[in-house]
Amino acid sequence: MSKGQLAGKVALITGGTRGIGAAIAKRLASDGANVAITYTHSADAAAALVKAIEKDGGKAIAILADAADADAVRSAVDETFKTFGRLDVLVNNAGTCIPEKVEETSLENFDRVFAINVRGTFVATQAALKHMKSGGRIIMIGSCVGERIMIQGMAPYSATKGAVKMFTQGLARELGARGITVNNVQPGPIDTDLNPAAGEWAVGQKANVPLGRYGTVDDVAALVAFVAGPESSYINGASLTIDGGTNA
Repeated sequence: MSKGQLAGKVALITGGTRGIGAAIAKRLASDGANVAITYTHSADAAAALVKAIEKDGGKAIAILADAADADAVRSAVDETFKTFGRLDVLVNNAGTCIPEKVEETSLENFDRVFAINVRGTFVATQAALKHMKSGGRIIMIGSCVGERIMIQGMAPYSATKGAVKMFTQGLARELGARGITVNNVQPGPIDTDLNPAAGEWAVGQKANVPLGRYGTVDDVAALVAFVAGPESSYINGASLTIDGGTNA
């Protein structure tokens, strides 16, 4: 692993124990990075992922941190830096979605989605900037619905991802002079436990995809790996949509 494009780098992936986050962690580790992941509930899954990365010759740690808990998020960033001595890549992957029509959405659910998807991203980014140097990468995991919504029940979630998109653009303006890039990866329908390709929501989503299928977590991880790597150094403030043409 030490010979990969991220050799000597350290990456923190929030919400990295399953689905897209786990695939990103594995891919960045395979590219040579030392990896830290945060988790909220899945301690066993986190431990299994760390073990899998270590089995393949990488280094990884798992840190308990709810993305809605600002102090826990800050501590996770600091622990990553303390463990590995640097922080080069932050992937703001932690997120949640509670599909409900606006009329049926409780204020508690609304606040929860914003606390994780927007405030958690802000807190992790702010904490990471204390440790990042020139060449650093901040990568948001947004969503294609941050630009266009095709189904009902996604208004609050889509609003959070729209906020992440604009946060990316504003932050890219602030950090360019420091040599740190900020980009937003926007997946479309991806086959995960939360949104399975064979699930009840799948038919409507596939109908909106010109390719007629879901993407895979490895598709997203490959794009994140590119953005994290040296060949993407002039990509900054971009929203890179990986959705099979859903938003075309």
